[in-house]
Amino acid sequence: MRRGSGLISLEFFLASQLSVPFSPLQYRLLDSRSTTSKIMSGARVSLKGWQQAAVAVGSALGALMDPRRADLIAAGKPAFERMLQRMKNSTEGREVLLHRPRVISSQVSHAWDMPENTFGAAYANFMGSRNFSPDDRPPVRFMDTDELAYVATRAREIHDFWHVLFGLPTNLIGESALKVIEFEQMFLPMCFMSVVGGSARFNERQRRLFFQHYFPWALRAGVKSTDLMSIYYEKHFSEDLEEMRRKWGIETCPDPKTKNV
Repeated sequence: MRRGSGLISLEFFLASQLSVPFSPLQYRLLDSRSTTSKIMSGARVSLKGWQQAAVAVGSALGALMDPRRADLIAAGKPAFERMLQRMKNSTEGREVLLHRPRVISSQVSHAWDMPENTFGAAYANFMGSRNFSPDDRPPVRFMDTDELAYVATRAREIHDFWHVLFGLPTNLIGESALKVIEFEQMFLPMCFMSVVGGSARFNERQRRLFFQHYFPWALRAGVKSTDLMSIYYEKHFSEDLEEMRRKWGIETCPDPKTKNV
């Protein structure tokens, strides 16, 4: 029995033996897991040790060249193994692993129906004002198991949630600041390389602004916040954004105009 799907498989086996009808929730859960598993299996490519190292180096170089490439976040197997274990140790993280939600249009469209001041409304406004689509991210490929592939996919897909929670823009400075937080939360080498690559592209004023304002804030914010990989964000769309930030220990980025930078 494949690890991670045992609970569902056992439920359906017992139901079939006892002639107990499945509930609508069980059907939806099985269908969601089956669909996600097919996506993970179809996208996954198993690599040998030297190939994993080559992908990691390539991702690091890519991060140096373009810090805004969120697709490179999938490289870093040891980091994702640690994330997976942390999620398994968390009640909400285990629920994410069980349901395997995807941040795609068909699953997050209800965010656009949420009342003002909610996390869902803030996310919908963030995406709509920038003409972003949650379906734009390419699939994760270089992972050994479906479970690790899902964790890597999840890390990639919640990137925009973090932009909303921390109040960061999507320009080069904002992306570089978020990569600092992602590094502290995920310990992915490419996040560090993205910061290096991003700061190399700053002009003198941007570099001073980043290292005097954004960088020290991001270091502090990444440590203060809870384990952000273990949050089932989609279930919090209807909650007040500021209350969520307080609950998760999130410090939003102060307005640099109020600082002497």
